[in-house]
Amino acid sequence: MSRCQLYLITPPRIDAGFAELLDSVLAEGVASVLQLRLKDQPENQLPGLIPPLVKAAKRHGVTVLMNDRPDLAVHYGMDGVHVGQEDAPYAQARAAVGKTGIVGVTCHDSRHLAMTAAEKGADYVAFGAMYPTATKSPKASASVDIIEWWSEVFEVPCVAIGGITPENASPVIEAGADFIAVSGGVWNHPAGPVEAVRAFGALLSAR
Repeated sequence: MSRCQLYLITPPRIDAGFAELLDSVLAEGVASVLQLRLKDQPENQLPGLIPPLVKAAKRHGVTVLMNDRPDLAVHYGMDGVHVGQEDAPYAQARAAVGKTGIVGVTCHDSRHLAMTAAEKGADYVAFGAMYPTATKSPKASASVDIIEWWSEVFEVPCVAIGGITPENASPVIEAGADFIAVSGGVWNHPAGPVEAVRAFGALLSAR
């Protein structure tokens, strides 16, 4: 079984100083994927904020995805896009990023949605929320059972998301998640984001 990896998601709103913080977090070498999820950011601020984040990800060899917006993923030279069930349809996202781009799909707690996404060609499926989360209002809650089932039956990687912290991540990792997606568990960690990714790194390397 492949080792579980850290999939880092930005806060929904950032300032110009965030790129420096992100750089120090990615420099720890723990996160392998970064999703830019700037849901609360005014559109006119994105051109000034996104390029330094993409640059930081590329500098550290981290795959960088845009949440929800295939157009921005292409415009800023990202590796792909993550879409929810109410975002751009899979076909539209795939057409935008091309055959070699990454398209991940939110599947909540639904086996049917996940199988449909995989059949269409999604590069990964995401299940959650695994735990209560303050980052967003989850549409559904998922149990580790769906992670176990998916990892045993399908080759397409799965991402577990929602309320994951260094303290509660172990059951999700042990269930067979290929990635644990974390936002608040890093950015709001009491010891700070760098210490948070170190804690996740210790947890993931112990498997």
